[in-house]
Amino acid sequence: MKLFRCQACDNIVYFENRTCGRCGHRLGYIPELEIIAAVEPAGDPNWTPLKADGAPRRFCANADHDVCNWMLPAGSDGELCVACRHNDTVPDLSNPAHVASWRELELAKHRLFYSLLRWSLPLKTRAEDSRHGLAFEFLADPPQGSGVKVMTGHDEGIVTIALTEADSAERERRRSQLDEPYRSVLGHFRHEIGHHYWDVLVRDGGKLEACRAVFGDDTQDYGEALKRHYSEGAPANWQENFVSAYATSHPWEDFAETWAHYFHIVDTLEMASAFGMSIEPAIDTHGAYTARLDFDPYVEGTIEEIIDAWAPFVLSMNSINRAMGRPDLYPFVLAPAVVGKLGFIHQLVRGERAKSGKAKEQHPRGLARLASALPLVRKSA
Repeated sequence: MKLFRCQACDNIVYFENRTCGRCGHRLGYIPELEIIAAVEPAGDPNWTPLKADGAPRRFCANADHDVCNWMLPAGSDGELCVACRHNDTVPDLSNPAHVASWRELELAKHRLFYSLLRWSLPLKTRAEDSRHGLAFEFLADPPQGSGVKVMTGHDEGIVTIALTEADSAERERRRSQLDEPYRSVLGHFRHEIGHHYWDVLVRDGGKLEACRAVFGDDTQDYGEALKRHYSEGAPANWQENFVSAYATSHPWEDFAETWAHYFHIVDTLEMASAFGMSIEPAIDTHGAYTARLDFDPYVEGTIEEIIDAWAPFVLSMNSINRAMGRPDLYPFVLAPAVVGKLGFIHQLVRGERAKSGKAKEQHPRGLARLASALPLVRKSA
């Protein structure tokens, strides 16, 4: 994620901001320019972005519910932005609690779309592709005792997100119940979209055999694999080959978990780079824990260079979190086999960007110092 500023007063603003806290200008994200723009009225419903391309724009219709701050060209067909047009089912808007939960989910979904658009990954709606188009269903659980609870998941392009995932207390309960080191709304979106792109880029994209060579045989019974995982747990040595315990359950889940982690790593490194961060611990006499994060991981660097930057960065952030009495920012170990799987995802998404004509010449920064992946953290007792 980039840093953004208000064009009216140069105040740093967040990706989710609707107005500038310093000057009060209304703000909107323009995805084709990748900027948060300060805007001024240009005759209802249009707005003029300041110091941009001068083209009038209007807000996504979901801005009326305060769940979106994205904009589209004034003359566009339809009323929804490039992210919201993929919504198939939204909660009951007459229920304030449901709208509040939906708002939290949309914040994460829009961050997901920031990454999808930066990589120019294929994005078709169900109207454009009735079989594999991407659609989101935001569903509330039925009244207690009257039905089955909603399960977050993916099915042939339809991503279902349970509104309960917006409840931090319930999310923590489930994280603890499932013995997960990390659980977030954004993580859910990145994981489930991984299943969608397995369908689109791997199964339907001619990469199936190459993917099986890395992640294993996906033809094994999925339902039985999950039952086995939940009854027996992960193998004792799972960290040597998998990014998470859940990734051991089935090759589809291994792919989706690895996909999500690739998104975590790249997007976080971009933010660190935007802040001009560098990691240079005084006690590091050999340079193994030193990194300059002065590159754009969305378009530059090999997977080895990205991991070489990530390892020192996340070691420092985990240490800072512990100093605040907080859990590790990134409580995972990236073994060499896992880095190899991340490399497959890296080539997959970079390949789609190259197809779009947005490929950029790489400028290696000399970051590949580690012969193999650093164990980033092991949970202490």
